Amino acid sequence: MSDAPHDRASLLALFRENATDVVEKDMHHVSESSVIGELGIDSLAVLEIIGSMERALRIRIPDEALTGVETVSDLLAVVEARIAERTTP
Repeated sequence: MSDAPHDRASLLALFRENATDVVEKDMHHVSESSVIGELGIDSLAVLEIIGSMERALRIRIPDEALTGVETVSDLLAVVEARIAERTTP
C-alpha cells in the first residue's frame, strides 16, 4: 500500500485518466472548476470513475460524502478528506 502523499495535481491527473478511460473520450482538458454534469459524463460513469479512483488510492468514499459534489474540485476535496482519514492514526 502506498502512503505517499497525493497532491491536488496528481489527483486531478488521476481523475482525467479515469474519466478518459470510462467515457472513452479525451478528458485531459478537464480542470478543477469543470462541472461534472456538463462534461457529458452520466451518473453511472461517474460512479465508475470514483470506483477506479478508490481502487487506485485504496480508499472508500461513502455515498453520503458525494452529496453536493458538482465540480471536479468538489470531488477532489472528498478524495483528499478520505486520504487524510486513512493516513490518520
